[in-house]
Amino acid sequence: MKLLSLFALGLASTLSVNAAADSAVPLEPMTIVGTPEQAQLATGGATVITEEELDKFEYTDIQRILRQVPGVSLQVEDGYGLRPNISIRGTASDRSSRVTLLEDGVLIAPAPYAAPAAYFFPTSARLQGVEVLKGPAAILEGPYTTGGAINFLSTRIPEGSQGQAQVEAGSHGHLRGHAWYGNSNDRYGFVAEGHEWRTDGFQDIDRSSRDTGLNKSDYMVRLRTDLGASGDHRLELKLRQAEETSDQTYFGLTDADFRADRNRRYGLSELDQINTDHEQVVLSYRGRFGSNVSLRASAYNNDFARAWYKTEAVDLDGSSSAQDFSGTNWFNLIQAINRGQDLNGFTPAELQAILDGSADTAIGAVQIRNNNREYYSRGIQGEATIDFATGAAAHELRLGLRIHEDQEDRLQRNDTYSQINGSLVLADRGILGNAGNRIQDAEAVALWAYDTITFGDLTLSPGVRYETIDLKRTRYEDRVGRTDDPASRDPSNLRDTRSNDVDVWIPGIGARYALTPSLNLIAGVSRGFSAPSSDPSADPERSTNYEAGLRFGNGRTFVEAMGFWNEYSNLVGVCTASSGVNCEVGDLFSGDAARVRGLELAFRHDLSSSARFGLPLTLAYTYSDGEFRSDLADSNFFGDAERGDPIPYLPEHEIYVSLGLEMNRWAINASVNYVDSTCTKASCGMFEQTDSATLVDLSTHYDLTESIQFYALAQNLLDEDGIAGRQPRGARPNLDQTFIGGVKVRF
Repeated sequence: MKLLSLFALGLASTLSVNAAADSAVPLEPMTIVGTPEQAQLATGGATVITEEELDKFEYTDIQRILRQVPGVSLQVEDGYGLRPNISIRGTASDRSSRVTLLEDGVLIAPAPYAAPAAYFFPTSARLQGVEVLKGPAAILEGPYTTGGAINFLSTRIPEGSQGQAQVEAGSHGHLRGHAWYGNSNDRYGFVAEGHEWRTDGFQDIDRSSRDTGLNKSDYMVRLRTDLGASGDHRLELKLRQAEETSDQTYFGLTDADFRADRNRRYGLSELDQINTDHEQVVLSYRGRFGSNVSLRASAYNNDFARAWYKTEAVDLDGSSSAQDFSGTNWFNLIQAINRGQDLNGFTPAELQAILDGSADTAIGAVQIRNNNREYYSRGIQGEATIDFATGAAAHELRLGLRIHEDQEDRLQRNDTYSQINGSLVLADRGILGNAGNRIQDAEAVALWAYDTITFGDLTLSPGVRYETIDLKRTRYEDRVGRTDDPASRDPSNLRDTRSNDVDVWIPGIGARYALTPSLNLIAGVSRGFSAPSSDPSADPERSTNYEAGLRFGNGRTFVEAMGFWNEYSNLVGVCTASSGVNCEVGDLFSGDAARVRGLELAFRHDLSSSARFGLPLTLAYTYSDGEFRSDLADSNFFGDAERGDPIPYLPEHEIYVSLGLEMNRWAINASVNYVDSTCTKASCGMFEQTDSATLVDLSTHYDLTESIQFYALAQNLLDEDGIAGRQPRGARPNLDQTFIGGVKVRF
């Protein structure tokens, strides 16, 4: 805490020295990159997706939005992007747990240090912008610095009176409504927003009339007041609540069943459903002290609860007691059918009959688990930006602090069912806590300093981040208490405790040299770090990251080419239910040395030279090459891996192209996204790869008046039907061909 006290003292003295100066510079929102123009001046990889870009396709799926960012890859799971699996420059994609996720500059994952898996994700259709930061500048955000950070920008308080309402309907019972209204004057402002989205889903459950879709609501209020007449100090309160009920499953298909009907779901998944509730309170301050010092600070609290009741395992011999169940992962059963192998004495035909519902199971053979968890994430953070000069060098020094704590509380329950005449029949209701009774805690203090130094045409950005993290995992005996009573957590029921104190310095430096006013050379090196989260006794993930390239922008044309090289000294795999492998949830696996390298290309240009119409073209391309650099002793997670084997779920080639026609009241946009096939295991054998995919989307907008706009959308226009993913448990499809129509009114 001595270091923290010195930092606070220095910050306070700096502010007091500069407070007397005058300023008329407007206050900026809580961004991490800023505008597209500011992104072009970054000393590393940076992308800003503006509100205008988001409006082109009206996407509800964050995966479709992020496909236009080079260096980002995705693992498809549910087709809607509800709990996306995002990777930046080859980081592990499972539940986006190796990417720093923020909303308006505040950490947004359920428990960013203790349990960062993104079972909550911001509602993408209500966003007004997305920022992606890669390279050395990512150390400003943390705690995950290998790939980068993504910041989601929610609806801002407008200048004056302004609002918008839209309604849309489409395939699969799709209905969505979104409305917001705000007003402001010199001293006060507000915005209130509501978003409702539902769909019946595009998959069909065997022998069931239940939906496979979702109901999701999201409401927000922001209030702001300017302190004093100058407008240099602003206080803002943000309140959000989001709820979701979705009939989603971890259960995929065998390859043969997928080829016959990719939108089929086995009747064994009929009861699968997740319910979530997220509440957020953020109090933010932004202020300027004179012409050369600004300060932004936030106090935040996120509470999140989720209960996912889903088919977990099968005991082919049957076990009537939910407390004594010993099951086999459904993924192993599916792979046994795929490979034509017996499993526990059952032939592939007998296993297939269980999936088809044509064979009854033994009493209590099917385990359904209620993954019931509660999370909190809270803290305070602040950053001061100080502009000054030393001789011919201009400095923009950023000094930051975050004090944070978070927790994941698991109190889960296993039930057992029998499949009789193709229907699930309850055999035994489990005792609360019999499927996981543990608490994971994290306390963290982060400090950072980042100085952007400009000497004429050369800009250097050296920085360092310091993280001190206290991690603790406490597990209690699972089989305690009664069905109607919480599992006991007194010391007599303690199973084990693991803890770890992690102290790490994360340095980095980026450089930009202006060869001409339009052409810049970029280079940087930084340390990559990921906290051990769910298994505190494990070693953190560490890497050294390099990037170099060029950037050209003249207003009409933008070109960026960036090469990257991430050298891991310890690649880590985290066992989660969504990882689809046989391991104890929460355990970590060492991937030892690994390397990811690649090339990112971005291109934007208006092909039209006419003032009557525009032809905006956007291109994003990513080449990735990732491999293990050693043989693995711990291969349960990664598969049987040897030196030179590929890192799972990292496509070699990804291409995104969009072309628009904008004239008078019309706008037509088409996008094509190609994703290479990927290995889902390091061994990359049969039934361990996805299919390559080409996804085509189309949108049309027509402005009836200046205030009223009609639009039509087509997603997956060519009905791409390949295997998009194999995790958690079997082959999984993309969202099938979908058509949507809507109207938007601005007032």
